[in-house]
Amino acid sequence: MAGLGHKLEARQGQGLVMTPQLQQAIKLLQLNNMELAEFVEAELERNPLLERDERAEQAESEERSEVKADASDGEELSFDAPGRADDAIDADAETMYSDSKSDMAGAEPAGGAVDWSRAGKGGGAGFDGEAYDAAANSAREKTLREHLHDQLADLALCASDRMIAAHLIDLADEDGYLRADLTETAERLGVTRSETEAVLERLQQFEPCGVMARSLQECLALQLKERDRLDPAMAALVDNLPLLAKHDYAALKAACDVDGEDLEDMIAELKRLTPKPGLGFGADGARSVEPDVTVRERPDGSWAVELNTDTLPRVLMNNRYAAQISRGARSDEEKQFISECTQNASWLVKSLDQRARTILKVASEIVRQQDAFLAKGVAWLRPLNLKTVADAVSMHESTVSRVTSNKYIATPRGLFELKYFFTSSIASADGGEAYSAEAVRYRIKAMIDAETADGVLSDDAIVERLLADGVDIARRTVAKYREAMNIPSSVKRRRIMKGAG
Repeated sequence: MAGLGHKLEARQGQGLVMTPQLQQAIKLLQLNNMELAEFVEAELERNPLLERDERAEQAESEERSEVKADASDGEELSFDAPGRADDAIDADAETMYSDSKSDMAGAEPAGGAVDWSRAGKGGGAGFDGEAYDAAANSAREKTLREHLHDQLADLALCASDRMIAAHLIDLADEDGYLRADLTETAERLGVTRSETEAVLERLQQFEPCGVMARSLQECLALQLKERDRLDPAMAALVDNLPLLAKHDYAALKAACDVDGEDLEDMIAELKRLTPKPGLGFGADGARSVEPDVTVRERPDGSWAVELNTDTLPRVLMNNRYAAQISRGARSDEEKQFISECTQNASWLVKSLDQRARTILKVASEIVRQQDAFLAKGVAWLRPLNLKTVADAVSMHESTVSRVTSNKYIATPRGLFELKYFFTSSIASADGGEAYSAEAVRYRIKAMIDAETADGVLSDDAIVERLLADGVDIARRTVAKYREAMNIPSSVKRRRIMKGAG
C-alpha cells in the first residue's frame, strides 16, 4: 500500500512529574500536629537511620539543673522575714502570684467592655513568658463511666444483673444518655427485655440525677421526680417540649391546664435542671487542640509570630551509623535497603524543616493582614482570600490551603483555626474598603443581643442600620447570617422576650 512508512519525530513538551517524595511532601504539609506525630513515629520504627533529636531536651534539663544548683548555693529563704524573701527572689508580685490582676485581663470575650488592645500582656495568656503545660499542671478527672462503675460496686445485685448493669454503663455516652436499643441489647446478652429494663431502673437512681436516661424527656422527668415535682402539669410540660422549643405558650397553657403565671414558674424550674448530666465528668481520652503557631504582642505594639516547638517532631539522621552499616553491607539487597533508608531519612528531615518554615511564613502573612483584629476585635476583621496570601508569600493557592487546613494559631484573643481568618467580602455602601463577612455577622449578633422587648429588630431594620454604617447588604444575606448563628426570627424573639405572659 502506497503512503505507509516508518519515521521518527522529536517533540518537546512540559509536564509535572509527581515523584513519591513530592507526593509525601504534599501529604506532610496538610497533616495536623497529631497526625504528623503519628507519621514520624511510624518512620522512626521503620527507618533505622532516623533517631529523635534529644539535644533540645538535654539543654533544657541541664538548664534546670543549673538553676537548681544556683538556688541551693544561694541564700536560704525564710518565711519569717517577708522582706528578705522578697529581696532574694528575682521576681515581682505579678509574676509570683497567678491570681494577680494581670491574669484576669482576658476574662471577658473579645469585643466586650474590656479594652483588648493590650490583652497580650495578660499573665494568663501564657505567651509572654514560659509556656504553660496544661497536662502537667492538671489532675486527671474521673470519667462518667468510672463514677457509675464505682456506684455499681456498692449495689447489691446478682451476678447476671451485675453483668447487665456493667454492659449498660459501658453503652452510655459522655452526656450520660443510653442511646442503645434495649431490645437489641437484651438479645445480645441473652436475657429478656424486662430484665434489662429492671436493671436500667436501678441504674437511673445513680448520681448524677438523670443519668442513664434514654431521652431528654426521661432525663428531665428523673430529675423532677427526685425533687418531688413531677406533678401532672409538669409531666405534661415535659411531654410537650417541642411546643416549648417553638415558644408556643398558648398551646402549652392548654396542654398543662395552667395559667400564664404558673407556666412561667414551671418553665423557670425546668431551666434549672441539667439536660446533660454526664458533662460534669472528664471525657474518655479527650485531647485538647494544641496550637501550631503562637502570636504575642511586642513592647512596641507589633506582633511576634512563633512556631509552637512542642508540636514539632525533632528527628535527625545518624550519619555515623549510616556510614558504619554501609561499610558492612555485602549483598546488593542490603546496599539498596541502606540507600533507600538514607534517602528517606534525609528527605524527612528536610521536609519537616520546610513544612515548619512554610507554616510560619503563611501564618506571619495572615497576622500582618489581620493585625487590626488582634488589636481591636472581631469587628475589625478584614476580608481575606487564599489568593491574596498566596501572592504575598509567592506560593500557590493550593499550598496555602493545605497549610491552613487543621492548623491552629493561639492569639491573645483565643485559639483559632487559620482558615477562620479567610472570609468573603461585603461591599461598602460609599465605595470604600469592603467589610469582612465575619465582621458583619459580629455586628448583626451585637445588634440582636442589645434588643429589648419593645425594640426587636426585623431583618429589614438590621439592613437599614448596617446601610447607615456603610455596609451594603441584602435582607436575604442578613437572614442567612442570622440563621447560621442559630438566631430565631424577629417574631420568635419578640415572643421569647414577652415570655409566657
